[in-house]
Amino acid sequence: MTITTCIFDAYGTLFDVDAAARSVASEPGQSQLAAVWGTLSADWRAKQLEYSWLRAISGQHIPFWQVTQDALDWALDNNGLHDNALRAKLLSVYKELPAFPEVPAMLKALKEKDVNIAILSNGSPDMLVSAVRSAGIGEYLDDVLSVEEVQIYKPHRHVYDLVWDRFDVPQTEVLFASSNGWDAAGAAGYGFGTVWVNRGEKPQDRLWASPHRTLKDLSTIPDLV
Repeated sequence: MTITTCIFDAYGTLFDVDAAARSVASEPGQSQLAAVWGTLSADWRAKQLEYSWLRAISGQHIPFWQVTQDALDWALDNNGLHDNALRAKLLSVYKELPAFPEVPAMLKALKEKDVNIAILSNGSPDMLVSAVRSAGIGEYLDDVLSVEEVQIYKPHRHVYDLVWDRFDVPQTEVLFASSNGWDAAGAAGYGFGTVWVNRGEKPQDRLWASPHRTLKDLSTIPDLV
């Protein structure tokens, strides 16, 4: 089946989630953060995902920006950093995460193939608008879809329904790419063709469905269309 629609997860897939802690840690006067930024960034991301899953399971939905703040508060506490100014700085930078280096050229190549291109993300709409603008990739996107439309987080099937609602194409015509193995499993189980972007060279998750392909980054996505 011909691929007519390419859908991308945002955080960790298009946008570098480690960039916030890494860039702030490189600033003058941030020696404490510089010593632990890698651990803090990993803690922040892990809790961000954990809190989103728990809220989905319990039916206690809040916007992803609040989840992101709650996760950062835990990560700061876990790393012994109690600094409101640092907290504010990290959150400010997180709103303007850069895209991974290969992303603009990859999206441009897809656009030239005349396929639908969109983001499907847990992110709050304002977060996604800021990230897309900061990364300079808006011209390549047909839409940015947020779970706020359905008030539940991935990998719930209602989230993947948003692709059908927006583009009205069969699942078999959709190529979905995510750096999160559990997200790729959710999309594969839904019926999308899936790519797991395994940037960290991690083992594959043992879940109910498996990605159809595994890539080290997004650079070769246009070759699959």
